[in-house]
Amino acid sequence: MDLAYPGDAASVHDILELAGHYRMAAKLLGEHAPRGEQLSHAPRRLLALHSIELHLNAYLITIGYDSKSLRGLQHDVSERARMAIDAGLLLRKRTEQHLATLSSSREYLVTRYGPEMTATLSQVNRVMATLDELSLKIGKILHGRGAPTASAGRPR
Repeated sequence: MDLAYPGDAASVHDILELAGHYRMAAKLLGEHAPRGEQLSHAPRRLLALHSIELHLNAYLITIGYDSKSLRGLQHDVSERARMAIDAGLLLRKRTEQHLATLSSSREYLVTRYGPEMTATLSQVNRVMATLDELSLKIGKILHGRGAPTASAGRPR
């Protein structure tokens, strides 16, 4: 018996909508997190990181990647970003660098499992700025203003 993998049949619209809900939840948590307590930002950071991953997935699926190949990347937002940029997604250099840092510093894993390592993570406002840029740019593209062509980002 071959069970369907969760998300395999999700539309780009559904993925983008889910990403938006995670982004909103991260913003709401930010309004209530105690200032100066790095650990208190872990739930917000986790929601933001997941939203970043979902935004990139929505873009990559739009240009021809399948969900199975994206699952194989695990939580590597750096590779997702590289693929999206190679396909024509334009991001600020600082955002590109931050996406690479998120993966090289294993920010997703540290956020989930390493409360003792939170001091090594990027600033939560930097994570939110990266998310905001991705949300804005990918949202505009996928809502019809500057939609990517499948040939521009055909998987290699």
